[in-house]
Amino acid sequence: MIDVKIPSPGESITEVELANWLVSDGDLVQKDQDLAEIESDKATLMLNAPKSGKISIDIEEGTTVSVGDVACRIDTSVEVPDEEEPDEGEDEDTSQDESKDKPKEESEKEPAKEPESVSPAIADTKEDQKSEVKNDKVRPTPLAREKMKVAGLSVDDIVEGLKKLSVSDVDAVIEGVSAAPAKGAGDEPDRSEKREKMSQLRKKLSQRLVSVKNETAMLTTFNEVDMSAVMQVRKKYQDKFVEKHGLKLGFMSFFLKASALALKMRPKVNSMIDQEEIVTPQYVDISVAVQTPKGLMVPVIRNVDKLSLAQIEIELKKLAEKARAGKISLEEMTGGTFTITNGGVFGSMLSTPLINPPQSAILGMHNIVERPVAVDGKVEVRPVMYTALSYDHRLIDGKDSVGFLMDVKKMLEKPESLIYGGGDPMTDLLNL
Repeated sequence: MIDVKIPSPGESITEVELANWLVSDGDLVQKDQDLAEIESDKATLMLNAPKSGKISIDIEEGTTVSVGDVACRIDTSVEVPDEEEPDEGEDEDTSQDESKDKPKEESEKEPAKEPESVSPAIADTKEDQKSEVKNDKVRPTPLAREKMKVAGLSVDDIVEGLKKLSVSDVDAVIEGVSAAPAKGAGDEPDRSEKREKMSQLRKKLSQRLVSVKNETAMLTTFNEVDMSAVMQVRKKYQDKFVEKHGLKLGFMSFFLKASALALKMRPKVNSMIDQEEIVTPQYVDISVAVQTPKGLMVPVIRNVDKLSLAQIEIELKKLAEKARAGKISLEEMTGGTFTITNGGVFGSMLSTPLINPPQSAILGMHNIVERPVAVDGKVEVRPVMYTALSYDHRLIDGKDSVGFLMDVKKMLEKPESLIYGGGDPMTDLLNL
């Protein structure tokens, strides 16, 4: 028996919550298999099996435990079969064994070939086999596979798109099917309530949001950006960009780069208050808000002002995928000097984003809508995005906050200026 202990998410964290067991007590588990989700006030991490064997769970879900406590034990003396898909000839072997039990005369009478005309039941069986082939990436555990067979459930009945199915997944579906009301059983509206314990991550987020409102002199200023130039760049170079870098060129990289250059020009927006001192980093690390199943997480992209758009896109994709999968580390979410959040992906037209402490400012992006605008004395329809900058007025004055948004606006409406550190290309060309 070996002990599986609660890992440490970071130096300053001593307690975590065992949020969710991914296996059941008594399950057979493979080495490195995900056993449980552990939540701290800053990140979610996985508890993995150090060895294969039979698991014995010591801690219930939702329990707050200390780092280093024993979460479960694994009996490594129990042999665990490799999780492989059943051979395609498995059904044939079974039928052959059954034929041995039949009288010799009866087995000889059986036709060697399957008739072309088959019954509906056989046709349904073949359709099920086809659907299993389509889901060949889903790998139930041996115990789960046995339970599915007894209950008469297919992989599609359990869940779509998972790499593995555990016994708890199968039990959940069996219970759901048995508890489902029969058709026409009644039209009474469901007036029940669902209650669930707030996670450590959500509790910490709530505390931070309230403290921002109480401890900062937050103010928001707005502007609008004509996105025509950026959209033309994406349209013209998208195919070449994908071919070279293996991912699409998005809007976020333009905003990250423009914001980084604007922060270098207006360092007050990149500063923060530490008791009675103003701290101004000489680098630009931008936090990007990412919505995940566990709540809002904010991974950090380092030295954004030094990165190309391609490098920003690659780093952004990597961190966002890790955040949504619950694999992101505490180090990857700490140390930002400025934050960008994009409510536009959900359709937001305008908002006042909340500052991410100890930072002093946050940029809010919104949806792009075609609007009538005045261009050289004429009304034209252009794709326009409203932008919002929330900032701590104790540190940042109106001149810097409004100027920051104007700098970002100018760079996005003339993307070529990003090459020149946000300056005017013609000014540099003429040495003015």
